[in-house]
Amino acid sequence: QVQLVESGGGLVQAGGSLRLSCAAAGRTLSTYHMAWFRRVPGKEYEFVGAISWSGARTSYADSAKGRFVISRDNAKNTVYLQMTNLKPEDTAVYYCAARFYGNGVAGPSPNDYSFWGQGTQVTVSS
Repeated sequence: QVQLVESGGGLVQAGGSLRLSCAAAGRTLSTYHMAWFRRVPGKEYEFVGAISWSGARTSYADSAKGRFVISRDNAKNTVYLQMTNLKPEDTAVYYCAARFYGNGVAGPSPNDYSFWGQGTQVTVSS
């Protein structure tokens, strides 16, 4: 069982930046592909981006490209989402999710991921 805990959310003005962290307890994250999703009330989970278990590969939703960067530090058992040039439409609860690397490459579907954190709220004011 992988326990994930997100942190770093908060209130920021449009154009500002935030860095979210996702820390793991219970098991090392080095054998998991990781992803970030976000969700607003009444809507489905929206894929933000993902990073492979080694960090060698990343992928992003079009809405995140050029503004968000996912990275990981396996020695610290932590994955990060650096968000810049934030927009009001980025307001959501952000979740990190994990998929065991032995199960193959992870895609943008939330169903690809077995373990989820509790989420952290990001609010961008205009």
